[in-house]
Amino acid sequence: QVQLVESGGGLVQPGGSLRLSCAVSGSRFGFYLMGWYRQAPGKQRDMVATISSLGIKNYADSVKGRFTISRNNAKNTVDLEMNSLKPEDTAVYYCYQQDSRGSWGQGTQVTVSS
Repeated sequence: QVQLVESGGGLVQPGGSLRLSCAVSGSRFGFYLMGWYRQAPGKQRDMVATISSLGIKNYADSVKGRFTISRNNAKNTVDLEMNSLKPEDTAVYYCYQQDSRGSWGQGTQVTVSS
């Protein structure tokens, strides 16, 4: 059974940084595209960043230059380094694995506020 467990969320002031991590178990991690998505209250879930099995990265325009996605296939983890955070980055952040059914973590809250 595939499990994705996020960690690292919290409250941070505007301009601050956070690092999210997702630990994956029960899957052939290295074969799959991995991603981070976010959902703000009353809004749809949107892609933040993805990284392919070959390490090709893709970012939403709103986070380019501020966020960095990375993966460690030996440890089955995918991280999201978030810098220069803005209030509009406030959301629940979800880890995603593009396997046959599309697997999601439970989400971790990120709040950017002074």
